Amino acid sequence: MNFLFAWRYFRSKKSTNAINIIAWVTVAAMAVGTAALVIVLSIFNGFEGLVKDLYSSFYPDIRITSATQKLITVDSTTRTFIAQQKDIAAFCFTVEENAHIQNGSFRTNAILKGVDDEYARVSGVAQHISNGVYETGNMETPGMIFGSGIENALNLMSDRAITPVTVYLPKRGVPAGAGPLESISTVNFQPRGAFTIQQDFDNKYVISNLAAVQQMIGLKEHEYTSVEIKLQKGVDEKKMVQTLQQGLGNTYLVEDRYRQNRSLFAVMQLEKWAIYGILCLILIVAAFNMIGALTMLVLEKQQDVQILKAIGATNGFVQIIFLSEGVLLAMTGSIIGIILALLFCYLQVTFKLIPLQGSFVIDYYPVKILITDLLMILATVLFIAIIASWLPSAKAAKQQLSLKAQ
Repeated sequence: MNFLFAWRYFRSKKSTNAINIIAWVTVAAMAVGTAALVIVLSIFNGFEGLVKDLYSSFYPDIRITSATQKLITVDSTTRTFIAQQKDIAAFCFTVEENAHIQNGSFRTNAILKGVDDEYARVSGVAQHISNGVYETGNMETPGMIFGSGIENALNLMSDRAITPVTVYLPKRGVPAGAGPLESISTVNFQPRGAFTIQQDFDNKYVISNLAAVQQMIGLKEHEYTSVEIKLQKGVDEKKMVQTLQQGLGNTYLVEDRYRQNRSLFAVMQLEKWAIYGILCLILIVAAFNMIGALTMLVLEKQQDVQILKAIGATNGFVQIIFLSEGVLLAMTGSIIGIILALLFCYLQVTFKLIPLQGSFVIDYYPVKILITDLLMILATVLFIAIIASWLPSAKAAKQQLSLKAQ
């Protein structure tokens, strides 16, 4: 019933044109604020999804490391336990170490990552080869796959390189007092390819054969830096992390993709909430127009309020009518804003209306609409509408005017 009154007040022509103008200005302001929220959050979601996809191409679904030291020893029992998990699609062993790489007169530092044959199934690096081929070789003739930034720093083309590059790695287990030459391993690696994923990886990592890297560092056969795991599609990562952690014990650290990049994901979430809070100010400003529109409407409908009270309407019922009027103004604007935002997002994806300047993996601003964001925005608009409508509706309910015969 109260919405019927509110709808009638919304549609009816007012005696003062200013009331109509302010009401439609309120609707327009709510539409603009809602559209801005949907569009900006959708663009942010698009970038967030893009970054997550790029990072997931390098980081595994789950990574197992030592909880207390750099290396882990994976015995046959541990290997069997991991292999028996039916939700694991593939797993591999890796060793990482800081290295110095030389190509003639060109030198650079990088993280050398030794991987086994299963790494191509666990990681997406093999699908991001930009030059040459994905081939790590063997212990006798190890191949090397460079991040594109490392490749540029060494001034080489991996698919055309004839001469190998020289890699210097620190040795483990060297007695104190040993000379520099005894403390450093020097091995030639043949360039095979280069990958391009994201600058954090392209400028930092080179990938090669696991056995060759283990031999250079002086590791035993079952000593690794980490075990990387790829899960079957649809598997809950958190449950799998708990299963592995319980089975392996506290000496191992089991991390899902979020924990591997805790700082990155925390910053992205913080940025999203900051953007949401800033754009909500547009809706709050629009709420001031709503207060003005409802206050003037209350003044115009004084006689209607007294008639309602004369036929038995309570103060609460009168207040709900004007609260409903404020909600109607706000929700009308928000629905219009959402429709406009959805239309813009469709056009952006289809026709790339706004290009992305500079060198990036895509040439336009990505958008990704989430239902949860739409529901959150609608809830925000509803909350602001109720708060803004409360004072004018309370004044309407407390009116003590009396009806006089004409």
